[in-house]
Amino acid sequence: MKFKIPKLLSILLVTSLLFIGCNNTQVSDKSSEDDTLNIVTSFYPIYISTLNIVKDIPNVTLTNMTKSQTGCLHDYQLTPQDLKTLENADILIINGAGMESFLDTIISQYPNLEIIDASSGLNLLEDDIHSHDDDHDADDDHDHDHDADDDHDHDHDADADDNHDHDHEYNAHIWVSVSGNIAEVKNIASQLENLDPENKDAYEANTNAYVSKLEALKTEMHAELDSLPNRDIITFHEAFPYFAEEFNLNIVGVIEIEPDSEPSAKEIENIIATVKANNIKALFTEPQYSSQVAQTIANETGATVYELDPIVTGDANSDAYDDYINKMQKNLDVLKEALK
Repeated sequence: MKFKIPKLLSILLVTSLLFIGCNNTQVSDKSSEDDTLNIVTSFYPIYISTLNIVKDIPNVTLTNMTKSQTGCLHDYQLTPQDLKTLENADILIINGAGMESFLDTIISQYPNLEIIDASSGLNLLEDDIHSHDDDHDADDDHDHDHDADDDHDHDHDADADDNHDHDHEYNAHIWVSVSGNIAEVKNIASQLENLDPENKDAYEANTNAYVSKLEALKTEMHAELDSLPNRDIITFHEAFPYFAEEFNLNIVGVIEIEPDSEPSAKEIENIIATVKANNIKALFTEPQYSSQVAQTIANETGATVYELDPIVTGDANSDAYDDYINKMQKNLDVLKEALK
């Protein structure tokens, strides 16, 4: 008997160690550490929308991946800090429509990361700088060909690539239109509810409250802008087509199509001719970029330079709930002055 007891104890000890080892493996898995849902957004306008959707919901964290002054992500390169942020993410929320040129890299490096595409299933305007057929009807041709019901199976990008070049063929600045922003907010919320059904009611309540504020903003802007006599505008880059469509403005020229490119002397000459021919009194730059070219054109034409904010930059803090609305109201004040 004195030999059987130690043998039995040794068997129990080995079994216990194996059990503990298994438990340690499970604990190291992030999903078992706690019940926190870690959400990351790709850039500032998506952060504001998501912040309102997840407001005051316990065990949900929200982080904006890119720096607050990054701007549009057309040619953005992921940084080591971005990758570190994504390491702890359960969900990445993107604008989509080709805005995040790095999306394929993220999908390949984080195959288990859930992706919410705010533009999924929405009608998209063709990007003029990549349109090769002036006869295209945007309403007929701009469907993005991926459906919100897909719940963002990562294969949707491959499917999209079968039909067109995913990057830049469509204008991605949907949120600059208030109606477009509302559609993206609803899109994000719907997909969040599918991924996190336990908080469905809270997401829905927050979304309804925020959409009500956005609808009030849209009504106010229509009341102020619809009767303005001047409808022709010239903008800094291709950020405002959705906004112009919503408020019946006519973009007759773009001073600088790509943020990082300088227009040629011929392009500036053409814009000057357009300004003079259309008797345009206002040029609209953006706070994210230099207004030097616009000022040069203004000096030649007598037009005045104003600033419109596409709301791509800002301080991604926990108090930014109303930043989209506040900045859009400033845009409204600018337009009322410029187009009167």
